[in-house]
Amino acid sequence: MNLNLSLGPLVSLIAGILILVVPRLLNYIVAIYLIIIGLLGLFGAGFQMK
Repeated sequence: MNLNLSLGPLVSLIAGILILVVPRLLNYIVAIYLIIIGLLGLFGAGFQMK
C-alpha cells in the first residue's frame, strides 16, 4: 500500500484545525501561508520533486 501525501493539503488541514481551536491565529496563519507560497513561487519555479 502506497501513501503519498502532498504538502499543500497537509498544511491546509493543520491550519484549519488550529483556526478552529484558536481563531485569533487566523491572521498569522494566512500571512505565513501567503509568504511561503510567494517565496516558493519566486524561488522554487525551477524545483521539481522526483
